[in-house]
Amino acid sequence: MKNICLNFQVHQPFRLKRYRFFSIGHDDYYYDDYANESYIRRVAEVSYLPANRLLLQLIEAMRGKLRVSFSISGVALDQFELYAPEVIAGFKALARTGCVEFLGGTDAHSLASLVDRTEFERQVLAHQEKVKRLLGVEPSKVFCNTALLYSNDIGNMISDLGFQGVLTEGAKHILGWKSPNYVYCSPVQPRLKLILRNIKLSDDIRYHFGEPSWCEFPLTVDKFLDWLDQMDSREEVVALSIDYATFGEKLPESSGIFEFLRFLPQIGIKRHFHFLTPAEVMSFHPVAPINVYFPVSWMDEERDTSAWLGNELQQEAFDKLYALRERVWPSDNRKIQLDWKCLQASDHFRFMSSKHYSTARRSPYNPYGSPYDAFINYMNVLSDFAASLPGETRKDDVCATAAELQRQLQEKEQQYERLRLELDKMKVSVAKAKKALLASFEEDEEAPRKPARLKKKV
Repeated sequence: MKNICLNFQVHQPFRLKRYRFFSIGHDDYYYDDYANESYIRRVAEVSYLPANRLLLQLIEAMRGKLRVSFSISGVALDQFELYAPEVIAGFKALARTGCVEFLGGTDAHSLASLVDRTEFERQVLAHQEKVKRLLGVEPSKVFCNTALLYSNDIGNMISDLGFQGVLTEGAKHILGWKSPNYVYCSPVQPRLKLILRNIKLSDDIRYHFGEPSWCEFPLTVDKFLDWLDQMDSREEVVALSIDYATFGEKLPESSGIFEFLRFLPQIGIKRHFHFLTPAEVMSFHPVAPINVYFPVSWMDEERDTSAWLGNELQQEAFDKLYALRERVWPSDNRKIQLDWKCLQASDHFRFMSSKHYSTARRSPYNPYGSPYDAFINYMNVLSDFAASLPGETRKDDVCATAAELQRQLQEKEQQYERLRLELDKMKVSVAKAKKALLASFEEDEEAPRKPARLKKKV
């Protein structure tokens, strides 16, 4: 195995502003422009721009031997166009080299593939048009869904849209004993080829590179390539898919991550490794079909959809959102269509996740204090958005629904507080009873040691 398929994931959501219940019906602008602009500008300056410059230098110096791919969401492109047009200029410069491939995706970085074929197809086509308009190239015939989301059913939709391949997660529960370092195919669409991300090697760069407690720290290019050399020679390709913000933003320049990116292709090519784009990997013959009955993704250890739909709050918000789709589609109102797209970004549901949640471990990219804060803020926005749509639902009814959700949440919080107080009282009672019991034992032990009192003689 001497082939590396290097893919970079680029996504940024439109962050919502603090939207109160009493704003429903009075404020139809939902976005935190300051947070969005400041974050995009910062991540562009420390990550995207220097990484683009570095890749361009490497591609030109290596005369086309370095070939990579990008998966860029539509909402990320929208924000670059608004706040950091130089990032788009950098991607266009990379596109002109002919060595960079831009994969198909969804415009909203959404979960539409889980619930509605029509909405999914609308977003895929919108994403293709946006890539052509902003970057000046045709998107690849290889598709990369939100967070590598894939299943047999999703594969059917992707194949029907004309894609020849999919980049998805090489999760252990779908592979079993098989290696991710081969090309596979869909069992229901045999012409649709599957490129599987090598989880371990991708995450060694994505998560462990800057972790001094890691047993393999520090990760050097030679060590990384040695691991590849030690693999079975029959394995065809190692697919590495990494969040592009890893370079410079999640891992600062001082960690050495840019030097790793600089020397990986330089040393790799000297050691006879080939860097291929996903479209070039499509020339390999699939070794076997892979059945994916339930959706797989690169999220968390479970590699499934539980990061977005793992609790009742997330499911409630998800169902309420997509219940509106048939009222959104007929509208030719540009603002409604834009809001509809932005509200579908998977990040909003991720912020509601209660998995592994604690204040100390909360992600710095999550602007909310708790999953409940994220849920209430999103539902307030969604209530106002629903009220703006054409249809039978009246604004008063929507507000009443939001008020009912607020009331239910307050009742649960009051019930929790009441139970907590009762538990505290029980703890105090138990402590008193324990203290009294210990005191009685001490008296019983001391009683025999007291000398008998003598009777006075008369």
